[in-house]
Order: sequence, then structure tokens, then C-alpha cells
Amino acid sequence: MANTPVVDLDLCIGCGTCESLCPEVFQLRDEKAYVINPEGCNTCNCEEAADSCPTEAIKLG
Repeated sequence: MANTPVVDLDLCIGCGTCESLCPEVFQLRDEKAYVINPEGCNTCNCEEAADSCPTEAIKLG
């Protein structure tokens, strides 16, 4: 039961924590994190990525 991650680009500061934890799901482009594979949470811990985001820019839906 994977949750679909969404990045709030207004909150994202491009720190790269989510990409380092889940490179299959997140990618930094233009100093913002983007979801490149919304179905990829079964390959990594998207919840940890969301919890580790310093600005709480990642929501799991």
C-alpha cells in the first residue's frame, strides 16, 4: 500500500534530502525537488523522505 508523494514547490528549498533517500522517486531540478516516479514508493521509504524534509514540503496522498 504505497502512498503517492506530492512536493509543494513553494515550500521546497532544494536541500536534496528526499532525493538522497529515494532517488527512484525524487529528483532535484532547478533547485526544487520533483516527483519523477509517483509509483516508486515501494522501492524506498517515501514516508522517511517526507518526515526528513526540513520544510515539510512533501505530502503523501
